[in-house]
Amino acid sequence: MKLEYSHYPMDRQEDTDKLKQKTPRADEVFRLEYYLGRLFLNQDIRGTDKSFRDLQRAYQISLIGKEPLFDDDELVHHFEYYDKEHDMPLGGRTTIITLELTKLDKILEKPVANMSAEERWAVFTRFCGDKRKRGLINELLAAEEGIAMVGQTMRGFTKDQLEYFRKLDEEMYELDKQSYDTELRREGRRKGLEEGREEGLEKGREESRQVIAEKDRIIAELMRKLQSVD
Repeated sequence: MKLEYSHYPMDRQEDTDKLKQKTPRADEVFRLEYYLGRLFLNQDIRGTDKSFRDLQRAYQISLIGKEPLFDDDELVHHFEYYDKEHDMPLGGRTTIITLELTKLDKILEKPVANMSAEERWAVFTRFCGDKRKRGLINELLAAEEGIAMVGQTMRGFTKDQLEYFRKLDEEMYELDKQSYDTELRREGRRKGLEEGREEGLEKGREESRQVIAEKDRIIAELMRKLQSVD
């Protein structure tokens, strides 16, 4: 199993928050597909003793911490390839999971014992760095074995793995910024073209008015001359 998380380096959180607030929701969807595809294709199955069956499942888990991505009340969404017309799943090995942390208010009203595993993970992710929530975090650690194992797993990361995570964070930030800047430029060009097109149309209308006025003047002048001849 291979996992990829959508997350951001803490030293750039302020810039990232501003970026996420302005980035269209569609961009986040495309972003999820990009990182999942890259993660899945990063597996090496070349060799005489390898086949496509050796590909591991790949999960792109996105923690949406600002505005909701979907217009519903569901905290967690799972996406896989699916033929909606014929009601048939593909049965592949890639999954996109989103957790929208802005939808936690109702979940926090529950006792930890009544939360589902996904809800506990979402609450833990949202408050794990908040010292004021230490009591809640301890409850989650006691109730969910997987959460309790996170610390042990993180302590087991090698320097090379930590460096990989750091570079991945850096690359994610740069790609997000690049995408946002590009969309700003494109929007500017679109707006400029629209304004230019409208300006061109108005110029054309004015030229047409001038041509018609000139024709009217010439006709009027001809009529005046004809009348003077009579």
